[in-house]
Amino acid sequence: MAHLVDWDLATATAGALGKSGPKVSFADAAEVVSELRRLTDVAARHVLEYTGMAPQVAYPAVRVVDRVDWTAANVNGLRQVFNPLLDQLVEGREPGPIAQAVGSRLTGVQLGTVLAYVSGRVLGQYEVLSGEPGQLLLVAPNIVEVERKIGADPTDFRLWVCLHEVTHRTQFTAVPWLREHFLAQVRAFIDASELDTDQLADRVKRALNTLATSIRDPNSRVSVLDLVQTPAQREVLNRLTALMTLLEGHAEFVMDGVGPEVVPSVEEIRRKFNRRREAANPLERVIRKLIGLDVKLRQYAEGRKFVQSAIEQVGMAAFNRVWESPETLPTLEELSDPHAWVARVVGDT
Repeated sequence: MAHLVDWDLATATAGALGKSGPKVSFADAAEVVSELRRLTDVAARHVLEYTGMAPQVAYPAVRVVDRVDWTAANVNGLRQVFNPLLDQLVEGREPGPIAQAVGSRLTGVQLGTVLAYVSGRVLGQYEVLSGEPGQLLLVAPNIVEVERKIGADPTDFRLWVCLHEVTHRTQFTAVPWLREHFLAQVRAFIDASELDTDQLADRVKRALNTLATSIRDPNSRVSVLDLVQTPAQREVLNRLTALMTLLEGHAEFVMDGVGPEVVPSVEEIRRKFNRRREAANPLERVIRKLIGLDVKLRQYAEGRKFVQSAIEQVGMAAFNRVWESPETLPTLEELSDPHAWVARVVGDT
């Protein structure tokens, strides 16, 4: 339902509202881009050796982007995935007066406001919505800004970030069914909605308005989980949460497992980086909650604990059975009980 969001306006709004990057010379910027590309290849070799997960499909080269390019890539992915899904949901029905009154420009501005906030904080991303098998994005201004703020050795910090993000690329390229499984869960979430066209449009408007307003209003207490309104959607959300927790935890485990061998200052980087995560001001904490970043931060810790425990029990090779099929992925309950996952998937060891 393309009329719900003006995607081009969302991109323009994010670009206008996004914060400027750190000051660097043209020569320094070119050096950062070159080194990030090189370190991506270095990280790929280490991740392959550590995990034993070899890519099974060809994939595009890493894109080192600025905040505007990151936003454009994500808007493009959202447009490609959600327009067809929403069109299918309301197929054969003309939008009613509420849907017509929503205004794609309003929702475009609201979405752009949210993306502007996130674009100034994300270090890297394996973007899977735009096309198969996805593409690795590294946001150079944010990486430089963080390494300066925490006083990290630039090469060490950049390699450390690359280890995490390349692990995500490895997950999706070594496990070719994973992208379609993820998208299937997104489709299932929308299909499980019990809203009619007018209600859907109104909910989209209110959700984006809540998120956009929250960036300016630290007293808001609404959560993105308010979008969940049916038991079927809750089941799908549980599966998505379990999957994302596994992916983030696995990446954290790999970057810290490889790190001591190839990143001399990894312990100092991890300590300073964690302190920076935890030291968010009150406004930052509210925004994280509202747009789900607080959930993501918990996923890092909870997922890493699950992966570490399972590997300690059965070793890396047996743990990699987690990638065999959707049925071998851990459930939300098993993430808190790695022994249960081992018993179900791996069996006696």
